[in-house]
Amino acid sequence: MNKNLFYILMVFAMIFWGASWISTKVLTNYVNEYELVFLRMGICFITMFPIIYFYKLSFKLDIKSFFLILIASFVLTSYSISMFIGLKHGSGGFGGALVTTLIPINTFILVAILNKKTISLKHSFALILGAFGVLNMLNIWNFDLSEIFSKDTLYFLLASILWPILTIITAKATKINAFVFTFYTYIISSFVLFIFFVDTSIFEKVVNLDFIFWFNLFVITILSTTFATSIYFIGASKLGAKEVSSFIFLVPATALIIGAIFLDEKITSNTIIGTIFTIIAIYILNNLNLFKLFKK
Repeated sequence: MNKNLFYILMVFAMIFWGASWISTKVLTNYVNEYELVFLRMGICFITMFPIIYFYKLSFKLDIKSFFLILIASFVLTSYSISMFIGLKHGSGGFGGALVTTLIPINTFILVAILNKKTISLKHSFALILGAFGVLNMLNIWNFDLSEIFSKDTLYFLLASILWPILTIITAKATKINAFVFTFYTYIISSFVLFIFFVDTSIFEKVVNLDFIFWFNLFVITILSTTFATSIYFIGASKLGAKEVSSFIFLVPATALIIGAIFLDEKITSNTIIGTIFTIIAIYILNNLNLFKLFKK
């Protein structure tokens, strides 16, 4: 595939990731958290199967990978439910910006703690910068505790911690392809949700829902998960993880812009400033060359 064409596909993939936050916000008006997570994961594992088959990826599992998949399924489900509840009470653009910028920062901190590594002066500066950005996004300068520790904010913060845990668990599964690993987590998560939390009437219920529901469900499943995740994994193998990771910074901006356009969500100056500071912090934590990236 042409490299420039692949860059374009990566941009679209990140736009769809950002849009998924807004679409999930819309879907909170139709179904509860368990129903939505079940539908999302169920549709995703069905649509991911042809991709795994096409690339001839192995479905084989060893005991360690299976154990890690079980843990990852619980964490992924918890993340998805936290994201849903946060969006039900809060802003899609704000949630998308806060969580997607906090995830790489929290991942860096967790990995450093687990590996007992000393954080360098440069990385310490980046973490302080990131913390300042997050505090700005939370509008902490108003000193309104009910706003800072609101239900949506707490669930967003929980989601930003659960995803790094999921990333670390996935990284531990070295004997299985990451895409196949995710495929199995979707199967187990959707199966458990259906058995314990979702009524069989869900199928009859969704059939009668309107175009807005189906369009947004299409965005969070086919576009943001099957397509975007596939492009991301292929990009990581062809271009390298570091180069591909630089595209992720399009996600928070996309979530804010789409939220403002379609849901009339206000983009505050605190959110913009906070997002910029956290993005700069992530660049430093990933040792990315700003000049080289902007030149490209």
